Amino acid sequence: MEWKQRMQKWLGHEGLDVNTKQQLQVLSEDAQLAEDAFYQDLVFGTGGMRGEIGPGTNRMNVYTVRKASKGIADYIESFGAEAMNRGVAIAFDSRRMSPEFAEESARTFAAAGIRAYVYEAPRTTPQLSFTVRELNAFMGIVITASHNPPEYNGYKVYGEDGAQLDLEAADQVIGFVSRVEDELAINNETYDSSLLEVLGETLDRAYLDQVLTVQEANVEPISAIFTPLHGASGTTVRRIFDEAGYSGISYVEEQMAPDGEFPTVASPNPEESSAFDLARQYGEQQTADLLIAIDPDGDRVGAAVWTGTQYELLTGNQTGGILLEYLLHQKKAKGELPADGRIFKTIVTSGFGEAVARSYGVESEDVLTGFKFIGEKLRENDENHAFTFLFGYEESYGYLIRDFARDKDAVQATLLLVEAAAYYKKQGKNLYGVLTELYERHGFYRESLVSVTKKGIEGAREITQLLSGLRELPPESIAGIKVVKIEDYDSRTRTLVDMGTSEAIILPQSNVLKYFLEDGSWVCVRPSGTEPKVKYYLGVKADSQQESDEKLELLKESFLDIVANR
Repeated sequence: MEWKQRMQKWLGHEGLDVNTKQQLQVLSEDAQLAEDAFYQDLVFGTGGMRGEIGPGTNRMNVYTVRKASKGIADYIESFGAEAMNRGVAIAFDSRRMSPEFAEESARTFAAAGIRAYVYEAPRTTPQLSFTVRELNAFMGIVITASHNPPEYNGYKVYGEDGAQLDLEAADQVIGFVSRVEDELAINNETYDSSLLEVLGETLDRAYLDQVLTVQEANVEPISAIFTPLHGASGTTVRRIFDEAGYSGISYVEEQMAPDGEFPTVASPNPEESSAFDLARQYGEQQTADLLIAIDPDGDRVGAAVWTGTQYELLTGNQTGGILLEYLLHQKKAKGELPADGRIFKTIVTSGFGEAVARSYGVESEDVLTGFKFIGEKLRENDENHAFTFLFGYEESYGYLIRDFARDKDAVQATLLLVEAAAYYKKQGKNLYGVLTELYERHGFYRESLVSVTKKGIEGAREITQLLSGLRELPPESIAGIKVVKIEDYDSRTRTLVDMGTSEAIILPQSNVLKYFLEDGSWVCVRPSGTEPKVKYYLGVKADSQQESDEKLELLKESFLDIVANR
């Protein structure tokens, strides 16, 4: 069906709500915007769906949310009455339309005879992961678009283990959702209200008790500033610090209440320095040791450390290395470091944390990008008990310390990060000093991420052509340094360039390319799974900070020049 026919179908639908109809009439006056809103169905991928809020089949709205929920309801129904009775746990963050989308989802499940548990107010993604496990629910849903701009929202799907769906289950769910032909025809007005249950303090208490088990040592004095960036984690984190016994925590009160407009930040993304602007003002007034910011759905955390002259924002790789050093040191000191301990990181995460783990005799294992693949390893371990999980993380500021949740958990990481800062402060160090010591011990690792936005139909086509071109004609060198190994996760092959041989990669298929250079540097190309972007990850290691910085800049310039001339 052509996009114009789709739009006319919506405009002519008798049951269309007044607000959507008015928005459509305005949209129809701009052919380019109208085409983008209707040229396809909003992609429901392996993690769910995410898009701009508004009318249209390619947008987040009550109709596309109903369609996704109906498809998942059909999927659950295929497993029979027990699965339907176990039901779906639903949480939502502070974004525009998040409560409405959560309610639409719950009503759609209930209309299909499936039990739905819905939180009364915004809760974090990791709490939803925990809740699925605690309630023995069959699935979980979180309405969130993470750190995207205010005009976005999303729909994330979780399996019964509390992790994002593995690829096999995700493909099945995608199939059921795609078979729902008419999002406008779904009626969720009539349902059994006894199938809806509102969640609140009981589950909050259970989750808080688990988070408190993350603590490794006694509470020491520390001065820190915390902000949830108008997201869902504020109340939870305040309670955690109070109950843990930290008295030196101050809060950016202007940002503590959930607000989907994110009025005081340019972007609610703790990876960006601007997200810390207000926290930095608070910190400078108090000379606080540490600034901490959590993203809107509470799964990613960023930190900035006072160095004596300014606040230095840590990268996700740096925070991961520091947390690993503190965690493993504490466990070793207490005689609790297991012989079969293992950490997990993604293929685009630095080797820095791996080097730290190796120094403690701890094995490190790589997985594909996305925390679902760490969750998949934990699910396998539930059955075969092959290792003791110690830590999982990714460069994009996501960490998991204890696996009562099966997705990255910024609340856990925040508590351990403050504990680590307090521990080292007692020794006369700040976290930046600890980082420098680790670099001097293991080498100066530096990483960079370049994200290029490619919106709309043409953007998607450009990304596809770029990856195809790199596969057809791979670079022989980058920044004058020879490419010695290429990993293609789509074909699941590892090519050793000098030897002209290939071997299988024992990881799931993914549209990702990674180049390893002769000097140990690497470059990875990956289309985003949640945004209209292509991402270039780059990493180097050298004997000094200056050398690694210079090497990284040359690598970045060279590779961007290569892709620009494709």
